[in-house]
Parts: sequence; structure tokens; C-alpha cells
Amino acid sequence: MQLIRGLHNIETHSRGCVLTIGNFDGVHLGHQEVLNGLKKQAKALSLPSTVMTFEPQPQELFNGTGAPARLSRLRDKLSLLSRYAIDRLLCVRFDDKFSAMTANDFIEQLLVKKLGVKFLVVGDDFRFGYQRTGDFDMLVAAGKKLGFEVVSTQSLKVSNARISSTLIREHLAQGDVDQAELMLGHPFVISGRVRHGDKKGRTIGFPTANIALNRKVSPVQGVFAVSVTLDEKEYQGVANIGKRPTVNGLRIQLEIHLFDFDGDIYGKCLDTRLLKKIRDEVKFDSFDLLKQQIQRDVIATKTYFGANT
Repeated sequence: MQLIRGLHNIETHSRGCVLTIGNFDGVHLGHQEVLNGLKKQAKALSLPSTVMTFEPQPQELFNGTGAPARLSRLRDKLSLLSRYAIDRLLCVRFDDKFSAMTANDFIEQLLVKKLGVKFLVVGDDFRFGYQRTGDFDMLVAAGKKLGFEVVSTQSLKVSNARISSTLIREHLAQGDVDQAELMLGHPFVISGRVRHGDKKGRTIGFPTANIALNRKVSPVQGVFAVSVTLDEKEYQGVANIGKRPTVNGLRIQLEIHLFDFDGDIYGKCLDTRLLKKIRDEVKFDSFDLLKQQIQRDVIATKTYFGANT
């Protein structure tokens, strides 16, 4: 998969494509059906299959912390999309300048002149251009005039039409990891690099690997049984995702206590798969009460693993 970062890196000699546009947050089963349909159409037309996505996601620019929680960071999204043999991924920086582009310029300058799109797949609720003045019907009309076909993503979905990133977020917020995984078609994984923390966990016998999530909003919070991939090996553990209210934390982070592990992993990248929610995150009146609860969390998590091995 060729990654094109930014409109300025689109090469004029590579015009012509079958294109879909969207956030592809989570790359769930519905997205996967669209990607498979896109590849079939690209093969039929002997053109490269191309995905256009945005960073940040549009609602993050417009709504800040009011934007929906992300299911996948950009790096994770790129990794997921690469599994589906898409020829090109165009990652557009969604900033004030791009959002000020008129709907006509989006079609004529970007889709036609720069990309040379011949077949376009978008949701029938897709809006684009300054103040969201462009819509699906406008694309269809422009396509008839300028020589490209437009179809709705729904025409490329059959069994998974009801799956959405919004619904997956709702399941995760409720702690229903199993249902979220079913809709994603792959495990829900949080990836990140271990950084130095305040090391308070060590003082009570539960050292943790700390990962800053760098998200404005997290789709999931609480204490979970997890499996962690580190240097291609799997480990079991218990993790807290939240602000750590007992120690007056301000930012959401992932803290993982790995079972039967003793090593220096600062700077290492961990892939953490959430398996089962143990409880919600709560604030305790003392650090000692927190320690007692962590002991119970460890017992509950090990019991879960014992029952599922």
C-alpha cells in the first residue's frame, strides 16, 4: 500500500483511480465490505484502489473535546488498512485551510484534476466543502458532467449495513468488548509506547507500564483483563484506563500490570487487547484503599484467565 501524506504529495503522472472517502475509524466490518467492493471495482477498471482519509478527523477540528472518541489512532488505522491490499492511501491534513475549500473546488480541483477519479464510493450522507455545502446528489450530478461514476457505500454492503463506528463506541463505553470485537471483525487493541510514570504502583507491589493515550476522548474507561503483545510474545495482565482520580490525575492514560513479568520495557511499544471489563474506575479515599481494590482486581482477572484457558 502506497501512503501519500498530504495533497502536495499527489503525483500528477499517477492520476486515475477508484476512490472512497471517509474516516474509516476502527476499520470495522462495514468498512471492510466497502474496501473489498472498492478493490473489485478497481480491478474491473484496471485502476488503483484509493482510500482518502483525514487527520485529524473533521469533527475533531470543529468540535474539539466534543468530537466522538476515536476507535483507532492514525498509526493503528494505517496498520489496519494495510491488511486489505489497498493500492493507495491518501491521508489529508484536515485543517482550517482544507475545510475552507469550496464544494466545487473539492470536486473539480481535487477529485478530477489532482486524482483523476473515475469511480467514487461515499456514504449517502457524505458532506464536503466549506460549511458542508456539498452533498451526495451534488457529486452524482458532477460525475455525470465530468466523467466519473458515484455510488453509495450502502450499495457495497450486504450483511453488515447496520454496523457503525458510533455503535461500536457505545458497546465499548458499556464495557461490552465482545460485541465491539464482533462488529470490528478484529480485536480492539490500544497501542502505545511505555513511558516513565510516577512509579506509585511499585510502592504497593503493583508496578505498571504507563502509556499516554494522546486522545482528546477515550472510547473506553475502567479496569480490564488484557492480553499484551511485547516483542512478539503474549502476556496477561490487568489494566486501568482513565484519569486515576485517587492520585488526582488529569489526563487519560493506560496503566498495565503484567502478570509474571519482570523487565525494563521503557520505550517499548505494547499492543494491548481488552478482553473483559472488571469494573469502572472510581476514586478512593486513600491510597491504601486503592491498593486493596487492586488486589481484588488482580484476583478477579486471574480468575477470568483461569476460567478461559
